[in-house]
Amino acid sequence: MADGSVELMSLFWTTAGMFPGDGEISRYDFRDRVEAAARAGFTGIGIWHTDLEHIMLHRSLKEMKQILDDCGIKHVELEFLTDWFLEGARKSESDSRKARLLKASEALHAKHVKIGDFYHASCPMGRIVEAFAALCREAEHHGATIGFELMQCSMIDNLPDALNLVETVGARNGGLILDMLQVANLGITHEQIRRIPLRYLVNFELNDGALPGSPRHDPSRARRFCGEGEFDIRGLIACARGMRYAGPWAVEVMSRELTTLPLAELNRRAYQTTMAQFAE
Repeated sequence: MADGSVELMSLFWTTAGMFPGDGEISRYDFRDRVEAAARAGFTGIGIWHTDLEHIMLHRSLKEMKQILDDCGIKHVELEFLTDWFLEGARKSESDSRKARLLKASEALHAKHVKIGDFYHASCPMGRIVEAFAALCREAEHHGATIGFELMQCSMIDNLPDALNLVETVGARNGGLILDMLQVANLGITHEQIRRIPLRYLVNFELNDGALPGSPRHDPSRARRFCGEGEFDIRGLIACARGMRYAGPWAVEVMSRELTTLPLAELNRRAYQTTMAQFAE
């Protein structure tokens, strides 16, 4: 049986029924998304920055928080902040987005704000450390936690350097987010994960897919429902639990074929297939 203490978050691309590259604003109303996720069993959701701004054309942050509370949603992820470590025009735009995300984080009592890089930007490690420390200090004034998502496409694309970043800064509200797909693609071992102090583990994202070099690789189905691919999801769960990780687990599945599913079915299948990974 699955552990009744397990709580799952349906992250943006899943709960919004979207695929990256096809836009950043869900075709579904915010209330409908939250209600569908809650009915499926999720106690958390994710919100993308562009979609957040679109929602706020029609609803206030106070109204959004009321919808979340009415549906029993306790955990919120806000994403995504890029270019926070750069200078010039890109940094100015990043600062503007940062202000909006931190304001929303405070109003929605968000679990964390997700940050990173999609462009393999070139930047000295010293500058990245300085920028991360400054971001965590500013976020603390809003009661916000900052989670750096390690990805192949980011300016820091390996776990040792990512761990060095958060340990060097040593912020109480800054840590790492590990995505199952990135763990598999970067070849991160459970031994490496166990070296991360628990205080720096902000979140785990679960999904399934094809291992690097597998003939089953399909970019349009990179993050499948748990149990439909080759990732060692149960191994990652056991590793994290052995470290006494007790936070909610995020579900981030996305593919073009999943965008054709009704919202209720998408959430139901995402929840049930992920919970099955926790069964004894």
